Amino acid sequence: MIAFLDGDVVEIGLNRVVLDVGGVGYELVVPTSLLSALPAAGGRARVCTRMVVREDSMTLYGFSSPDERVLFDQLTGVTGVGPKVALACLSALKPDALRRAVIAGDADALTVVPGVGKKVAQRVVLDLRDKLGGDGAEIVAAGPLADVRDALLALGLTPAEASQALADIDPDGKAPDDLLREALQKVGR
Repeated sequence: MIAFLDGDVVEIGLNRVVLDVGGVGYELVVPTSLLSALPAAGGRARVCTRMVVREDSMTLYGFSSPDERVLFDQLTGVTGVGPKVALACLSALKPDALRRAVIAGDADALTVVPGVGKKVAQRVVLDLRDKLGGDGAEIVAAGPLADVRDALLALGLTPAEASQALADIDPDGKAPDDLLREALQKVGR
């Protein structure tokens, strides 16, 4: 198994990158989130990988972190979700947003992914909810969400209620006060 590649970026294309590792060019199929994080051609990059072997092909998929690779593996373990759909999920949703949607049982949030309809989204939620810590488990919050979670707990919410309130909140670019206000609005529902 190839766990990662560390080399020079030779070429970046639509959902693919070519890395020169010791004189060998490896073509990787990658989510769009990784494409934007890669340096320009000539720069050095380290990419976590997963090789998928089929009857007619061997494809190397690339990810920005081992966490993203684990999510890819979990998604491809769901019936009806192949590598292309799993990659589309990781392109459309950040790993934390994907986890929150699955844990909260929000199949509709997954239908924004091209190729994922209601049935596949419901199957993903059903199959991965326990694996990702659903059914009453707490969401592990980091950064500003951790502060908001602490504030919710200080206000008397249970850990499960605080996790539910944080389930669909996207913290990008928002102040902690705004995140807390958004979480409290969800608690009142």
